[in-house]
Amino acid sequence: MKFAIIDRTDYNSIQQRNEIKKQLMEHGLEYDEKYPDLVICVGGDGTFLRAIHQYIDILDTTMFVGIHTGTLGFLTDFTQREINELIHLIVHTTPVIENRPMLKIEFKDKEEVCYALNEVRISSMDRTLKLDIYIDDEFFEQTSGSGICVSTQVGSSALNRALNGAVVDPGLDVLQLCEIMPVVNKNHHSLQNPYIMKETRKLTIKGEFLHYANINYDHLSANLEDVNEILISSSTKKVRFARYRTYSYLKRLKNLY
Repeated sequence: MKFAIIDRTDYNSIQQRNEIKKQLMEHGLEYDEKYPDLVICVGGDGTFLRAIHQYIDILDTTMFVGIHTGTLGFLTDFTQREINELIHLIVHTTPVIENRPMLKIEFKDKEEVCYALNEVRISSMDRTLKLDIYIDDEFFEQTSGSGICVSTQVGSSALNRALNGAVVDPGLDVLQLCEIMPVVNKNHHSLQNPYIMKETRKLTIKGEFLHYANINYDHLSANLEDVNEILISSSTKKVRFARYRTYSYLKRLKNLY
């Protein structure tokens, strides 16, 4: 099996990376940064997301496992104290693969396409955004405020949770829409509550002043110049999580609070 390692670039993570690489190569595994079968992420959730986007073009043949070297890693399965256990499991066992769909973000009249595992956020802190939201080409609502966030099940425990969105149990492949600091008065009303919808839904976001907004997907951003319509849907691209041991979502969730 070929493997690669992405680290957080701090001293501790680099040390852990070097030790993992050394031990796995001693066991006969091949280090291949270009076409790995397994990507080991050493750091935290940010490192995990960076690794996914680095290998976005070969997700169908690459799987990911994470080791967190900080205080909390929601996407990571092992702590740095468990590195020897992970190495043993990689060498001697076959992981269970869990597929998690990504979001696909398209811009009208542009060829650029972006993908996100956690969420996409369209927002502005400088001015009020009025956004027309269509679901499956049917008008749903006009939001007025600082923007919106669309998240996956995986991303439901990230920014979505900070916006008082619902944390979604794994195995439920859904999309969730949350407003960011909505403006509510007698002249304007919107749902305000999080809206959870089936993954086959397609959202169209329109706005005359979208070019004033920022769009962030996971840890990345894109340019909205000359954009007045954005399409968000579930992608056929899926992240393959390599589960080398029993995975308790509830335990990980409780670690958040």
